[in-house]
Amino acid sequence: MPSNQNPLGALPARFRRERLLIVGCGDVGQRVARDLNTGPGAGRLQVLALTSSPTRVLGLRKLGVRPLVGNLDDAATVRRLSGVATRVLHLAPPPGEGAGGSAWWLDPRTVVLTRMLRQRSLPVSLVYASTSGVYGDCQGALVPETRAVAPGTPRAQRRVNAEGAVRHLGRAGVRASVLRIPGIYAPDREGGTPEARLRRGTPVLVPEDDVYTNHIHADDLARACMAALWKGRPQRTYNVSDSTHMKMGDYFDLAADLYGLPRPPRVPRSAAQEQLSLMLLSFMSESRRLDNQRILKELGVRLCYPSVAEGLRGGL
Repeated sequence: MPSNQNPLGALPARFRRERLLIVGCGDVGQRVARDLNTGPGAGRLQVLALTSSPTRVLGLRKLGVRPLVGNLDDAATVRRLSGVATRVLHLAPPPGEGAGGSAWWLDPRTVVLTRMLRQRSLPVSLVYASTSGVYGDCQGALVPETRAVAPGTPRAQRRVNAEGAVRHLGRAGVRASVLRIPGIYAPDREGGTPEARLRRGTPVLVPEDDVYTNHIHADDLARACMAALWKGRPQRTYNVSDSTHMKMGDYFDLAADLYGLPRPPRVPRSAAQEQLSLMLLSFMSESRRLDNQRILKELGVRLCYPSVAEGLRGGL
């Protein structure tokens, strides 16, 4: 078989290790790398990571990761990604507000990545970390993965565009999975708990105006990423959320009680619009409860922190 048809190169797979490429190796990507390099079966997989910052090279090497310096905003610097991996974990976010100019709804980074992966042998699987924001406001309904997307913000629209690029690659023969992820938290993650917001006294909505919010512990998200890389079904979407169905104000009340801090003030939506940033208001304008049965039953993910209460207590 020609080497350009074998994702492991010219040699049969049994003679070579599989290679995982992590694109966007921040907190979650590093958790994945750490688990793969220190857990059961450590050493059976070579982990590579794309980084746009040369200053991060040493830190990645300390994790047992082979760094590849390149930037998805400059296609010429990521040509070497073609054929480099048998599996790809895509954690890089789209560009921020205003970066795309008139094409504000596009994610050019994912388009560049998928084009590069097509140049030589295709990876066996690709997992893309999207956001549950693509569903838009569901008025508190339980949301399965079969629900149609209805992005209500530019950043969610860019994620929908990225999901389309990933599915297009999937039709070429890659087993592509899309993970729709809510708020990520962890006590050992920078900004990973609501403690700082509670200390600032940022208000939340009164119960009658409040919205449902969803969360996933960073460690459980890393586990879901790994499960999807090996067990995800072709062209499949997964809600990666814990099993908590809780309104936002109740979440902050719970955290305040755990930290021994005052509960945040409650304000009506009309007052919140005058006091809070547009970013915070956008999160307070969408209400949904994610159905996580697919990750539990199809992927076999066993959540270490099935509720936010357990996850936040784990850091005390």
